[in-house]
Amino acid sequence: MVCTSVSCVWIIFCLHLCFYVNTGIAQNTREVILLDSKAQQTELEWISSPPSGWEEISGLDENYTPIRTYQVCQVMEPNQNNWLRTNWIEKGDAQRIFVELKFTLRDCNSLPGVVGSCKETFNLYYQETDVEVGRNIRESQYVKIDTIAADESFTQGDLGERKMKLNTEVRIIGPLSRRGFYLAFQDVGACIALVSVKVYYKKCWSIIENLATFPDTVTGSEFSSLVEVEGTCVNDAEEEADNSPKMHCSAEGEWLVPIGKCICKAGFHQKGDACEPCGRGFYKSSSQDLQCSRCPAHSYNDREGSWRCDCEDGYYRALSDPPSVSCTRPPSAPQNLLYNINHTTVSLEWTPPADTGGRNDVTYRIICRRCTWEPEECFPCGSNVGYSPQQSGLTDTYVTITDLLAHANYTFEVEAVNGVSDLSRTQRLFAAVSIATSQAAPSQVSEVIKERVQQHSVQLSWQEPDQPNGVITEYEIKYYEKDQKDRIYSTVKSKSTSATVNNLKPSTAYVFQIRAFTAAGYGIFGPRLEVTTKEESTGSATVISSEQNPVIIIAVVAVAGTIILVFMVFGFIIGRRYALAAPIDSPLLHCGYSKADQEGDEELYFQFKFPGTKTYIDPETYEDPNRAVHQFAKELDASCIKIERVIGAGEFGEVCSGRLKLPGKRDVSVAIKTLKVGYTEKQRRDFLCEASIMGQFDHPNVVHLEGVVTRGKPVMIVIEYMENGSLDAFLRKHDGQFTVIQLVGMLRGIAAGMRYLSDMGYVHRDLAARNILVNSNLVCKVSDFGLSRVIDDDPEAVYTTTGGKIPVRWTAMEAIQYRKFTSASDVWSYGIVMWEVMSYGERPYWDMSNQDVIKAIEEGYRLPAPMDCPPGLHQLMLDCWQKDRADRPKFDQIVGILDKMIRNPNTLKTPMGTCLRPISPLLDQNTPDFTSFRLVSEWLEAIKMERYMDNFTAAGYSSLESVARMTIEDVMSLGISLVGHQKKIMSSIQTMRAQMLHLHGTGVQV
Repeated sequence: MVCTSVSCVWIIFCLHLCFYVNTGIAQNTREVILLDSKAQQTELEWISSPPSGWEEISGLDENYTPIRTYQVCQVMEPNQNNWLRTNWIEKGDAQRIFVELKFTLRDCNSLPGVVGSCKETFNLYYQETDVEVGRNIRESQYVKIDTIAADESFTQGDLGERKMKLNTEVRIIGPLSRRGFYLAFQDVGACIALVSVKVYYKKCWSIIENLATFPDTVTGSEFSSLVEVEGTCVNDAEEEADNSPKMHCSAEGEWLVPIGKCICKAGFHQKGDACEPCGRGFYKSSSQDLQCSRCPAHSYNDREGSWRCDCEDGYYRALSDPPSVSCTRPPSAPQNLLYNINHTTVSLEWTPPADTGGRNDVTYRIICRRCTWEPEECFPCGSNVGYSPQQSGLTDTYVTITDLLAHANYTFEVEAVNGVSDLSRTQRLFAAVSIATSQAAPSQVSEVIKERVQQHSVQLSWQEPDQPNGVITEYEIKYYEKDQKDRIYSTVKSKSTSATVNNLKPSTAYVFQIRAFTAAGYGIFGPRLEVTTKEESTGSATVISSEQNPVIIIAVVAVAGTIILVFMVFGFIIGRRYALAAPIDSPLLHCGYSKADQEGDEELYFQFKFPGTKTYIDPETYEDPNRAVHQFAKELDASCIKIERVIGAGEFGEVCSGRLKLPGKRDVSVAIKTLKVGYTEKQRRDFLCEASIMGQFDHPNVVHLEGVVTRGKPVMIVIEYMENGSLDAFLRKHDGQFTVIQLVGMLRGIAAGMRYLSDMGYVHRDLAARNILVNSNLVCKVSDFGLSRVIDDDPEAVYTTTGGKIPVRWTAMEAIQYRKFTSASDVWSYGIVMWEVMSYGERPYWDMSNQDVIKAIEEGYRLPAPMDCPPGLHQLMLDCWQKDRADRPKFDQIVGILDKMIRNPNTLKTPMGTCLRPISPLLDQNTPDFTSFRLVSEWLEAIKMERYMDNFTAAGYSSLESVARMTIEDVMSLGISLVGHQKKIMSSIQTMRAQMLHLHGTGVQV
């Protein structure tokens, strides 16, 4: 016997309430509650329409606390439409709202006497408003969120046994733009009790991380969005150079991906989440230092928060010394100064000072003064005096002083200096010695002039030395051939300041040097003078030799030409032999896809292909997967990578953009995939598998791997940065902005990348527009190589990957049914990518379920041509979707066809293949033939959109031909605001257009 609605529902509520209160739900600290019906002990007073529908019931939990709930059970009467609306809910800063429903639902089969009007679902709606709108419920103003079904329903027997079956469902609303909203529940004939309704949003609560304060932040509007938040440094902290602190608030209210940080300023050190000043006697010189340090030797400070310590009296710190260096003082004087004099040359030697001042940068400098015979009349020696190795900055304890005047008095001071000597105000300390020079050899002959140059002789002249140091009795001229480098030389003597050197070779370079001689001996040789003697006059032999050069050149050219001709003939014979050896029934000739058809005579060339083509190696074949990573991927130093911002979140961790700066190379923009903290070894292996695959590829249309970081944390994969992101999102963003040739160019790049992968023996198995990346030059590159693809037994026929579920819409039938993944199945997927590109990122097969897609494809249906798609491109798509994989074109053929289309755009208007196959649009058995309708009203009734008849009539759409030309903008201009209705109408228009095109040959005009 069926109980009355009120008593029946009351039993449901009481029994299930016990389950609810005993279960207990822990409060999520990331949630901000906007509504919780369980927490409200007074009446909820929600609006029920009609009043006889939903009923508000009160009960007590185990602590005798009142709890309010709503119930409805109008299962005995058909055509139920009972609405329940909450009070107005102000959303605050939230954009993404969570609705948690807890309810019980009775199984219709357990209600005797109930006819087919009983339901086991109810609908959830919402309406955005800026203010409260009163108590009337207007159904047309509400947007449907979802149909709610119970995972667990109960029967009358369950009530007797007190088995509690409480359902919990969570739905998400957003993004919201107005101040608040209402929730509404529509019952269409179910026996249900709403035990609890909780509405909340998530936020990341304020924290201090890396000495930066991050405020409360509401999560983003999308599930995968990360909200970037700038941090504010705590007191006495500053941002790290070019690395400002940032965090990212995830959709779950978690702080992720810290970038940059704050560091305590000089004079302060970190303690917990704050910066404290250094104590007396301590300092911290730079914000880069971690801790305060005790003052170094001979220094002090008597205040807190110091960045350096002051030196004690008599001690100094050089300008180049860091504050961590002890204060030092100048060294004492050098010891044991000795000298040796040879005419006008003096050698000095000493030992280091007894006290270096506490430094190891002691050097020596020489002060030279020439004194008169009168005491205390000394003057600096000037620039004519030479010092070997040098006058100052000496690290050795000796020096030779040359070019002194003969018979003169000199005083030499040797001073030890270090880095603080110039800062000291004390008296200089040095060792000194006074010396008198004797007779000296003459100085250098500094200027030599070549007077006359002949074939066998050179005449030279020169000036007397500046310091003859006596009477010059003769000069010695040394000369040698330049290429002998002074190994073999000759001399000539002269009493005057000129001489002629004879018996020289013609056309030969000679080097000359001259020195003077006095009673004190020879001076040193002067600077080198290079002179080349004249050539001998040329005779007939030279003429004959010069005339032979063209003959030799002609002979060499003739031999080279003969060799090239032989290789060309040999290449032609080999090429013809391979061409004639190809079988007549080769798959390349099927469906009009012959090599000759694609290439044409205008591209005749010789091609030599040698063995050794690079082949793809599956990383799974390695016993140690880490070995595969290091064999195929370059290990990068983490210090060369700078993460700048987060651009997305993946299965394994965050995806960031940044810069890579390798030694000796300029920095480049890169994308960085990171492995999140707490990973398992299997996750690490799966994560790096993609790098093991990508590292084997090198092609301009395949995303390039820069390297990996496996020896640090986080583990990273670094790839080239593609500025425009994924192809599907890029096309949707720029809908209708490209020419057909530009789109064909993108498709050509994708096909070229797949041709390369196919030639290497690699099967992609997940080719889709979402896995194609686009750079700033609109170059498309194939990506996403890290997924493991195992087909599920689910009737929805999706196959599971480490990155989530992949729909069957891109997958060939043999791959779904028999797991046969080949390059031919990649060609099928490429046909879907073509359709995505030409439709500017539209979803393949629109809103059809996966099972309906599989059924339709098995029955031979194929996607119709997208709007404004040339017939030639659609024909190529259909060829890619051939049921027999042997009939599909190869990627090499696809590249050739697209090249022809780009060179000759007229070929886009006609199909390139010769296969006769139907161009049937995608329709299931229940899809009506729109070409059979005559009125717009008939078409709208067929798709259950007759409510918009007045909108179409008012806009002047009186025929199906005018409807077939509508765009999505035209549909929106009619005032159709519901996105689901827009898609349904637009999908029907595309099908209608395809049917009309199919009948175009019979006279139908579109």
